[in-house]
Amino acid sequence: MQTINIHDAKTHFSKLVDAAANGEEIIIAKAGKPAARRAPIQHERIPLRFGGLKGKVKIADDFDAPLPDDRIAAFEGR
Repeated sequence: MQTINIHDAKTHFSKLVDAAANGEEIIIAKAGKPAARRAPIQHERIPLRFGGLKGKVKIADDFDAPLPDDRIAAFEGR
């Protein structure tokens, strides 16, 4: 954890934000007294729920069928 005065914080704001995003906690001081804390945001992880779209997604029977020659030519730029 580092302590930095307001003037230096304004000057090096981008670097301080990067440091906080990388997990470092920074104290910003005003007249030598701690006034604010810059810390990383703790992102909430949403647990995976398998099968949540069961019955809601339809895959066509010919999903993996070969494409017509004209469509392949279009993809290849011919």
